[in-house]
Amino acid sequence: MKKINLLYLAMAFTLLLGACKKSDTEPAADPNTQGTLEVEFENFVGSQSLSFDTTGTTYTNTATGEQFSVTMLNYYISNISLKTADGRTYVVPQDSSYFLVKHENPETMKFKINVPEGDYTEMTFMIGVDSARNANSSLPRTGVLDPATGAAGMYWQWKSGYIFFKMEGKSPQSADAAKKFRYHIGLYGGGEGETSEVLKLNCIRTKTLSFGTEKAIVRKSKMPTVHILTDVFKVFNGSTSLKIAEKNTVMVNSFAPNIANNYVDMFTFDHLHND
Repeated sequence: MKKINLLYLAMAFTLLLGACKKSDTEPAADPNTQGTLEVEFENFVGSQSLSFDTTGTTYTNTATGEQFSVTMLNYYISNISLKTADGRTYVVPQDSSYFLVKHENPETMKFKINVPEGDYTEMTFMIGVDSARNANSSLPRTGVLDPATGAAGMYWQWKSGYIFFKMEGKSPQSADAAKKFRYHIGLYGGGEGETSEVLKLNCIRTKTLSFGTEKAIVRKSKMPTVHILTDVFKVFNGSTSLKIAEKNTVMVNSFAPNIANNYVDMFTFDHLHND
């Protein structure tokens, strides 16, 4: 009798194990079925969460010894594409691929994009706005691209060009009378017939982030969230050292591409949730 009970117990355990394995297995992705992927950005200064100057928070750049606080941080994320584990690339339709992240507005720190079902392992995006959308006013400029509304403060009316990255703050090392610093970085290479050497400079940058060993499993009923961290220190400490004492304001000048080369490395993949 004891042997029979043990046999039944073993059979029940095998069935239970099989059921668990079956429930843990995702159904195969159907590339003809749309799903949703959420992308979330979190702004840091080194290991500290970014807080604006209104909270009295200041930071010290140990590389230069400069102290600073931040009063504004905005940046465009656009032209997104994703790569699957089997090597397929999906490019998000351009008109649905422009987002303006503003630290002052937590709602902008995350957004959703529609993508085909798939197991995604890599994400590529542009920091800024592509040259076509800058130069061709006949292309749709709605939402965060509308100079009068969503892009207010992120568009140079005098040159019909977007500001890709905008950071402002205060520093006792700034030579500005009010101790402010301002970095407004745009420039897309200029339009046809452009004669200004400065306006020919290109600050459009593209970043590719691998998800490492993780996969964003997108299904019709499953929306993963990809978490991306940004580090403000990288703006100052990149391929070019940026000292507030030497350059408290950089906008449309020849140094702007150096800051773009720095801030492209602000972005790192942190983790993802498959919910």
